[in-house]
Amino acid sequence: MLSLFDIKTIFFTVWGYPMSYLEFAGVVSGGVAVWLSARANIWSWPIGAVSVVLFFFLFFQIQLYPDMFLQVFFLVTNIQGWWRWTHPKPGEENQQAELRISLMPIRQLVIWSVMGLLGTLLLGTFAQNLHIWLPLVFSQPSAFPYIDSFTTVMSIVATYMMIQKRVECWYVWLLIDIILTYVYFIKGVKVVSIEYGIFCLIALQGAYLWTREFRSYPSQKSIS
Repeated sequence: MLSLFDIKTIFFTVWGYPMSYLEFAGVVSGGVAVWLSARANIWSWPIGAVSVVLFFFLFFQIQLYPDMFLQVFFLVTNIQGWWRWTHPKPGEENQQAELRISLMPIRQLVIWSVMGLLGTLLLGTFAQNLHIWLPLVFSQPSAFPYIDSFTTVMSIVATYMMIQKRVECWYVWLLIDIILTYVYFIKGVKVVSIEYGIFCLIALQGAYLWTREFRSYPSQKSIS
């Protein structure tokens, strides 16, 4: 059973590309979760929780350590997001009694952007030295420490926005997905790379659908 979490345990080979059970299951569950998120479907959160557990093991094995640590954060926020969407505060609910979509105030956007850049510098420095500080655990140096750290930190920002159902989360996800499409292709997990290319299209769709729903509300004021 544990061998199924090994990227070297191959499920099938297509066009010369060996697909592991781990990569296949992570890609499928992650794809379904993102597709549901674009439709503001509550089931995106529990299915996403399954995906992040699988990707935790995948990223450890291909030395994308910031991405690996990010999955722990995602597991917690998937649970938090599920609760937040189903338990809106008075005045925040939509017609389905779930959290309604809103825009993020400009001040919050600026604050989170600055925090994202500072977080990237700190995490990038940490990731760059992991194999020196903890050689018994991280035998190989981190691949793309600062690029990987940027997508990791901004994923945290985007996830916070998504938990609050802010329209802007999809534009942040689009930037992240474009970068990760390239990173995963270079690291050889090409199916994951293709999935993130598809995520770019889903992010555009999510931005369109969430904006359309936001504009359909009687009041279009952002929820602070």
